[in-house]
Amino acid sequence: MKTDNFVKSIEEIKEKNKLDISAGEDLSIALMNIVSLEEHSFFSYIKTKDEKFLKILEISRELRKRLMPLIVNKDDSEAWCMSKHLLASSMRLYEVGNRLLHEGKEKDAKAMYTDSAELYGLFWQINSGTNSKNYKSKEINVKESEKGGIFSSIKKLLECCKE
Repeated sequence: MKTDNFVKSIEEIKEKNKLDISAGEDLSIALMNIVSLEEHSFFSYIKTKDEKFLKILEISRELRKRLMPLIVNKDDSEAWCMSKHLLASSMRLYEVGNRLLHEGKEKDAKAMYTDSAELYGLFWQINSGTNSKNYKSKEINVKESEKGGIFSSIKKLLECCKE
């Protein structure tokens, strides 16, 4: 499917109020941060041996498990686990990009941001057919050969602040 047709399909879905991408996008960012909270809780426990970090880890994990089905496919594939890792990796590359930008390494930062966006785009590609009680969308296929990568072909879908 060409990018233009893909974007047209998304716009048609959005017009019919079948896809609330701003809420889904917000939830995906929240999930990124919850996964990071799990990681930080683990490392804090290892460093300090303070049991409160294990409690935070468990609460965070249970919250993530409850929220993920709202936007993540749970089927016979590995989409569930892949989604968690795609979100976590995307968030980490974004954070590295921020650090590089702060250090004045703009070229390296931009490369990290591009990689982060590509992983985030992959997350939405494997979850584009999610059919839960809160987020419904029709199946969307994106050619991986689209110039500029997967994120380039769905970036209009992920425009924020579209209420």
